[in-house]
Amino acid sequence: MRTEIARPIRLTDYKAPDFRVSDTKLVFDLHPTETKVTATLTLERIGAAEAPLVLLGERLKLLGVSLDGRALETSDYEVTPETLTIGDVPDRFTLDIAVQINPQDNKTLEGLYMSSGRYCTQCEAEGFRKIVYFPDRPDVLSKFTVTVRAPKAGFPYLLSNGNLIDAGEDGDAHYAIWEDPFFKPSYLFALVAGELDVLEDAFTTASGRKVDLKIYVDTGMRERAAYAMDALKRSMRWDEEVYGLEYDLDLFMIVAVRDFNFGAMENKGLNIFNASLLLADPDTVTDLDYERIESVIAHEYFHNWSGNRVTCRDWFQLCLKEGLTVFRDQGFSADMRGDAVQRIKDVKALRARQFPEDAGPLAHPVRPSSYLKIDNFYTATIYEKGAEIVGMLKTYVGPEVYRKALDHYFQTNDGTAATLEDFLKSFEAVTGEDFAPWLKWYVQAGTPHLSITPSYDAETQRLTLALAQVTHPTPAQANKHPVPIPVRLGLLSEDGAPLTFTIDGETVSDTLFVLREAEAELVLEDVAVAPVVSALRRFSAPVKLTLTELDAHKFARFRGDADPFNRWEAAQSLAKDLILSATGTAAAYAEALRATLADDTLDDAFKALIIGLPTEPDLAQILTPVDPAYIHARRSAFKAELSNALFDDIEALYERFEDERLEAQAPFSPDAKSAGRRALRNALLDLMMASHIDADDARREKLNWRAQYHYQLSHNMTDLMAGLNAVAQLHGEDYDGTLEHFYDMFKTEPLVLDKWFAAQAMCANPETLNRVRRLTQHPDFDARVPNRWRAVVQAFAANNPSVFHDVSGQGYDFIADQILLVDKFNPMTAARLVEVFGGFKRYAEPHASLMKAALERILATPDLSKNVSELAGKALAA
Repeated sequence: MRTEIARPIRLTDYKAPDFRVSDTKLVFDLHPTETKVTATLTLERIGAAEAPLVLLGERLKLLGVSLDGRALETSDYEVTPETLTIGDVPDRFTLDIAVQINPQDNKTLEGLYMSSGRYCTQCEAEGFRKIVYFPDRPDVLSKFTVTVRAPKAGFPYLLSNGNLIDAGEDGDAHYAIWEDPFFKPSYLFALVAGELDVLEDAFTTASGRKVDLKIYVDTGMRERAAYAMDALKRSMRWDEEVYGLEYDLDLFMIVAVRDFNFGAMENKGLNIFNASLLLADPDTVTDLDYERIESVIAHEYFHNWSGNRVTCRDWFQLCLKEGLTVFRDQGFSADMRGDAVQRIKDVKALRARQFPEDAGPLAHPVRPSSYLKIDNFYTATIYEKGAEIVGMLKTYVGPEVYRKALDHYFQTNDGTAATLEDFLKSFEAVTGEDFAPWLKWYVQAGTPHLSITPSYDAETQRLTLALAQVTHPTPAQANKHPVPIPVRLGLLSEDGAPLTFTIDGETVSDTLFVLREAEAELVLEDVAVAPVVSALRRFSAPVKLTLTELDAHKFARFRGDADPFNRWEAAQSLAKDLILSATGTAAAYAEALRATLADDTLDDAFKALIIGLPTEPDLAQILTPVDPAYIHARRSAFKAELSNALFDDIEALYERFEDERLEAQAPFSPDAKSAGRRALRNALLDLMMASHIDADDARREKLNWRAQYHYQLSHNMTDLMAGLNAVAQLHGEDYDGTLEHFYDMFKTEPLVLDKWFAAQAMCANPETLNRVRRLTQHPDFDARVPNRWRAVVQAFAANNPSVFHDVSGQGYDFIADQILLVDKFNPMTAARLVEVFGGFKRYAEPHASLMKAALERILATPDLSKNVSELAGKALAA
């Protein structure tokens, strides 16, 4: 076990930089193993007199240092594995540094590395220090001018941030000079060089400026960037119309790479994307991929203001750019895809990833107080919970005041490195109100539990709601304080019709109440009948709600709540209760679902979501202790019962959709309406397949034919994957043949092969672990490629709980082995899988002991990275 004690970085220890870097000139002489980087830095002291200059650097071979043109002797500076320190420097000076790096050997995928024969960078959070010595922190902003030199053969494109100001040739080599006129921190630096195809377009801003748009992709993939280009132009227009924010350079570029630790990166003017989140056509990506591409394109573009023009002072403020930008991209997706459906999807993601994080040993505030490796805090808490806080602020002040506050924030902090306090000050500036209480959401870990107990007096027609909140202790935070909780609510009759009521002298059908203390009462007058309470509409706060009510009230909301989110929520709540109750039956639930499917006023996409039952991880959050085998068995049985109860209805509806599909002559469209239709048809297929449990031979044969027919007649990847997954549910003899057919069709398509690998890893079959082991030996598997490793290993651990949690513990051993394997060359990627062991104390035996043993084995491994050590240590100690 690791015995050395790593020193954490603490927010309370923040100290402003001693030097500013007004100008940074970089020259890259690219070579696979001996790239030379020369930096010329113009520095000025802004901190303590006599303070030494300390620059950060890792894995660098120092070639020379000069101060104001004078070459320094080795005795003039000190070099450690992580720093370069020069003790005696003037208040204003120019520093020249030359280093050598090895991009080809850089498998961390941080700094400058090679991917598929191309040079690529990833500098957030602390990758720039692997390129050259620099004050690599977000509050040191500089203007960058970059010269890139490389052989013409193999590297026709030489790209960096900003505008291209010069280019030329020198024999067999050529160069390009890029200038970014805006101050930026080093984490936003980017460079790409290599053989690429490019899709070009242009956008005219609201003020009439022309912006050239270029998306660079693998050779032969240009047409697959068309959807991304369209999404980019829509994002640019949306940000102008909704936030009043216009793009500021003459050129905007995106590059797709295959080997990337993140989904994408917002480098100023030169976004770098994981190819899986950019390339699209109907034959190779699903509707979900189209949605994600649209969302991530918007997210990274929106960072141009919420992250680039206004960046974060330190990494503790990471949510300032990420939470705000997630909220902005969610708003864009809601306008593109439908507000109700998008809200449900956003909450599903929050509950699937962030709620378990908040409830486990890795719980941390949206603004953490300390860290060993900031890489470990690119979490759902930072992103999704951070977005929810912004959403609550908008709900509280209203959309018009929210827009004024954001205008104030961007105008006041443009060109600076800001803090959360700066963000909240903008709300104070436009409202005159104290927003300090809202900071508690950022500094306090854990998910608040909100309880609402209604009491109705028929004689006075008065409804009294008793509200209370509590947040349970989390690691390092035993005592919690009340937080402001916006609670939007309405009332229904028992047949689902909306009811009006009076509050503050006004008759309304919907109201917003902010619970500020631990307890409060809300009184609603003129309530004509005993009501059904529809609370936390549109999920107005990221809390866990306990509403004292009858099951009949849940069914009333399921059948007709005017708030789509609460209608879906009622269905989910009922399903959870019925699944986890050994005596629960699906009869009444099936009737309510039948009525929902017959409601022509509802979108197909909404119906597809309401068909979907709570997942096994969803159910694990509310069962203590967690028994994965019980959850799997109960959910499977309930789904089968529901399928049998509705079989004739869903089969008839599915066949109607199938006839439409086969008769349709229109080309594939990824638009929301078409995608919703496919989503509903495929959800019906999935539910039909569930009836195979305890089915007779005739039913199983019919289902097998149905699954094969769906697969074989599919003309797009969305339907093809639905067919493949349907075949997989049956675990029949056709499964391997279908997998082989799929592989033969797409063996030259790396991104599609990721789907093939993942489909097998997520198959809930007792033999899947052995299959996954074989997949890691497959010729197309490479653990050094994050996309492929995640498609097999992470997909298995995170999305196949019944097999991962097998009582033998073999699943735990396999994942621990994989974490240790990848940690040797890519600690950032390896560490993200530690969380699957994080909640081991909540599990029944023998799971808890076996998961704990896996964590202990990981921590006992010599030379463990800081990334994995920090998370495994927290998981074990909490």
